[in-house]
Amino acid sequence: MKPSPFARIALLFAALVAAPLLAAPLPAPAAPLREYDILRAFPAGRLAALAAGDMPDAEGLTGNNRAHKSWVESGPQRGSCRAVIAAVIRDDLAAADNAWRGIDVTFSHQTANGGFESKPQANGKASTAFNANVETAYFFLQELGRAILIIRQSPHADHFKARITALEPKLRRAADYISSGIDTIIPKVGHSVNRVIIAAKAFGTCGVVLEDEKLIAQSRRLIAHAITLRDKEGIFIENGGRDSSYNVVSILFGSHLALHVPMPEFEAILPAAVAWQLTRVLPSGEIDVKSNTRTGVGKEANAFGQAKTVNYQEVVYALTYYGIIHRNAACLEAADRVFAYSRSYKK
Repeated sequence: MKPSPFARIALLFAALVAAPLLAAPLPAPAAPLREYDILRAFPAGRLAALAAGDMPDAEGLTGNNRAHKSWVESGPQRGSCRAVIAAVIRDDLAAADNAWRGIDVTFSHQTANGGFESKPQANGKASTAFNANVETAYFFLQELGRAILIIRQSPHADHFKARITALEPKLRRAADYISSGIDTIIPKVGHSVNRVIIAAKAFGTCGVVLEDEKLIAQSRRLIAHAITLRDKEGIFIENGGRDSSYNVVSILFGSHLALHVPMPEFEAILPAAVAWQLTRVLPSGEIDVKSNTRTGVGKEANAFGQAKTVNYQEVVYALTYYGIIHRNAACLEAADRVFAYSRSYKK
């Protein structure tokens, strides 16, 4: 016998009342990933090993400046920021203070317009033209902004609070300087997508530090352009083709940025670039450079006239980051192999 219309209504009402009691509770929203926590999750000893060459020398110089044994330009000083980060992650504040000297030395070379002094490299080139000076400045600022944000996520924020506050007016001037040159960036480095992404990272991370939405919007503008600089299979284009070192730079620095400025459109394109990168990791951990357009094949030289090679540190960083963020076992295993190979690799 079918229930009456009134009985059906009563049954439906009872079901609606009971439904909230029978439904499973909604899961709590996942906390956003913090870069500090990702770095703490690196395999033991890896971060310290990767950053071992980043500590400033007695003059506070890092990277190419240290190699030149004198100040050349601001971009190479980004290594001091990485050294600060690595020390903060391992709770070594004495080392962090030592590394911070490189940041202070950089700002001692800041000019009246907010940029930084540039002198000739060993090859005679100097980043004195406006577009080149903007470029070397954002190379430094992209790691400085990141370092400050990681410090603020760490238990050591108070240790650095006063010096960061004192630095902010100088950072403001530097950020305004690169912002004044944003229209020079794509014309200068559009053939090299990793540099467009590095610039975006500088604008985005410094924008968060300074709470400047204009800088963040400029970061998004650069990332939107970078997304167009891929081939039909989604691999980042470097000098008209694929490069197994610079592809990974785009992955790494874009991943850094996306941890501080939400970039879902950028993260959505990473799987294809990562998948190709994994095919470049040989069983030995060496990176396959066959058909590269820039590195490992003698097509480009550094400031000292030496052929550019694969940056194994950045390959390890990128695969470790992606593996931890996405719980990707293939990336983590490949990172282990590349790291082991890089320990014995001689340039």
